[in-house]
Amino acid sequence: MELHDVWFVLIAVLWIGYFFLEGFDFGVGVLTKLLARNRPERRVLINTIGPVWDGNEVWLLSAGGATFAAFPEWYATLFSGFYLPLLLILVCLIVRGVAFEYRAKRPEENWQRNWEQAIFWCSLIPAFLWGVAFGNIVRGVKIDQSHEYVGNVLDLLNPYALLGGLVTLTLFTFHGAVFTALKTVGEIRERARALALRVGLAAAGLALLFLLWTQIENGDGQSLVALVVAVVALVAALVANQAGREGWSFAFSGVTIVAAVAMLFLTLFPNVMPSSLNDEWGLTVTNASSSPYTLKIMTWCAAIATPVVMLYQGWTYWVFRKRIGTQHIAETVH
Repeated sequence: MELHDVWFVLIAVLWIGYFFLEGFDFGVGVLTKLLARNRPERRVLINTIGPVWDGNEVWLLSAGGATFAAFPEWYATLFSGFYLPLLLILVCLIVRGVAFEYRAKRPEENWQRNWEQAIFWCSLIPAFLWGVAFGNIVRGVKIDQSHEYVGNVLDLLNPYALLGGLVTLTLFTFHGAVFTALKTVGEIRERARALALRVGLAAAGLALLFLLWTQIENGDGQSLVALVVAVVALVAALVANQAGREGWSFAFSGVTIVAAVAMLFLTLFPNVMPSSLNDEWGLTVTNASSSPYTLKIMTWCAAIATPVVMLYQGWTYWVFRKRIGTQHIAETVH
């Protein structure tokens, strides 16, 4: 296996890790409006991800940085063609981070309500747009012979990509509801399980349609295996949720995300950004990659740094593993 193939796999792993972790993160943000009934319950939801949300975003930074260094042509075409949606995602992530930190800085109701609105919308919008972006990457976009994007933003709003956006939104919300049930106690835990069932059924229908569409258009034997794993895991997550086994339900919902994203990368390889104008104009792991020497240096750096980062993040989740409820929320920080 060539180094550019290795780095395609590593970038896929980084995106899989990001969607697994930031998926429930976004889902909890959406649930601050769909599940929480009052300010203490919204505080509980925010506290479940408070120690980890910023660490989850490290996976996005790593994926973006790795793409820039390993596949500069892919990075350049992607960020020029998807400039507006990616800018909107970036703005949402910035505002969302500020909202987490500033919401409780002042006691006024309007102040806190406005930041809560920001958390909701800045969780929902990226959860939807990531699906739209990856749907377009897999489907192919208007890339000319010079490897430049020649379409416009409306070209990105096609039925396949919009369906992908609905899949990521509902799947992340389900993932977040299961995580909430795993991390909370009392009434909010029971309501999270009930909501997880309704959202999970919607996600299952949308995901099945999207993955079958992907398989028919671009799939092979390997992607079919990933599709089956994603569907079986989602059904298992729903069953475990109904049985009150939140840990298993969260694990299976995570496997669903892992398998679904893996399927997209399997259908994409050896392309990194296909051209819908001419197959020969698309970007591949070969024509979009950096030099072998650059990839070799990156491989050594990744081999040293990645285990350290993963161990630290795992330790963080272990430290903050206990359940919480409204009884743990002080009156002064509602």
